Amino acid sequence: MLSRQLFLRLAGVILLAPMLASAAPATGEPVWFGVSGPLTGQNAQYGAQWKAGFDLALDDINAKGGIHGRPLAYIFEDSQSDPRQAVGLAQKFVNDKRILIELGDFSSPASMAASPIYQRAGLVQLGFTNSHPDFTKGGDFIWSPSISQSDSQPLLADLAVKTLGFKRVAVLFLNTDWGRASRDVFVKAAEQRGAQVVIAEGYQPDEKDFRSTLVRVRDANPDGLVLISYYPDGALIAGQVRNVGLKQPIAASGSVYSPKFIELGGAAVNGIYTNTSFFPEEPRAEVQEFVTRFKAKYGKEPDAFNAYAYDAVLVTAAALNQAGPKADRTAVRDAFYKIKDVPSVVFGKANFDPQSRRVIGVKSVDLVVKDGKWALSDLKGKAAVASAR
Repeated sequence: MLSRQLFLRLAGVILLAPMLASAAPATGEPVWFGVSGPLTGQNAQYGAQWKAGFDLALDDINAKGGIHGRPLAYIFEDSQSDPRQAVGLAQKFVNDKRILIELGDFSSPASMAASPIYQRAGLVQLGFTNSHPDFTKGGDFIWSPSISQSDSQPLLADLAVKTLGFKRVAVLFLNTDWGRASRDVFVKAAEQRGAQVVIAEGYQPDEKDFRSTLVRVRDANPDGLVLISYYPDGALIAGQVRNVGLKQPIAASGSVYSPKFIELGGAAVNGIYTNTSFFPEEPRAEVQEFVTRFKAKYGKEPDAFNAYAYDAVLVTAAALNQAGPKADRTAVRDAFYKIKDVPSVVFGKANFDPQSRRVIGVKSVDLVVKDGKWALSDLKGKAAVASAR
């Protein structure tokens, strides 16, 4: 009989086979896609995680024939996830006729600032980490394999209220379009689940000192805190929470799920909970095959943003192959309405809703930082608040 590990590897290869149809390695002039994302600045780690996922996907795709026999390649431009820079890069990409599809930007505010340029020029913008509910409303060239905050924030509310037992909730949120939209959805979902949001405080992306905000949070007497943050700001907040006397348990949005969150936060982030759509210890065949190949290439385990980037390239390749060997940008847009069951680490098989232009399907796994590492949560319901008292 096959061992479980060998079975998982074989199953993963079989799942990837429909997209990687050709056996001959790709040759000739590349088929290009553009990437706008952070390579420097406070969100630079996300860009590094993207590149690792991109490059592994290209290894797989180009070894099996690429796009109609041509290699798939990308041009990655550094936006620092700044809306102004993302706009400039959008103009650069739409003017480069080699680019048939664009991926990014990282944050929804940066992507949405650039969306009108991509829409007017007729170049698909694939915002694969853009969860703002309004992102894909920018037009028929705007698509996303990311779960909307309208779907993911209720899962965070489930974690905070149903699993961790928060009844009086304090929310600290990044004061951007993404953060405010996430806050609104989370607050509504938490209240629907029987919790009361006693305070909701926004903070600026470049803020470093949260003590006055945290004092107001302390004085509101919550029994749990929820952070709607990225990993740099989330780690900073965690490092200052206990200094003002807050000892309540903390849950955070899945955007903090990164090795960098633990590296920056140290012991202060131990015990913080989150949920995510990817975790390398999931037993699914797609996940374990991806983890095995990622570790072989990079010598470490992948995280969610590696997986999101890998999947984004699989979606890109599926659309470009569907569009045909002489595709233009409009044909690529049209291909998104036709591709189905795209191999995916996160979703197993990815499919898009043609109306919302978002990927279909929501899944989540609860995690906690334990002994300086991300681990599966073993809480089944309303345990954290009780244990903190």
